[in-house]
Amino acid sequence: MKTTIEITGFPELVLERAVELGIARSKTDALRIGILELNDKFRLVQNVEDELVVKKMKKISDGINSGKIKTETLKDVFKRYPHLKHLED
Repeated sequence: MKTTIEITGFPELVLERAVELGIARSKTDALRIGILELNDKFRLVQNVEDELVVKKMKKISDGINSGKIKTETLKDVFKRYPHLKHLED
């Protein structure tokens, strides 16, 4: 996700200070660190890996349903990759 935001005042001062002190390499990195800390404090996303897998599966499913992603049968896969035939069991 790309987002463009303007940060001024106190939040900007905090970001600049994080960079000056070497806590973050850039203001963008400081924002990323802040997001991770927000999650640590409030437990917004409990199981990160599960959440990312579900998000990826939904994206693939949406792609299949919209016709942007083509699925193949196992027979088609073995035709294209005959060296995998021994995995057919």
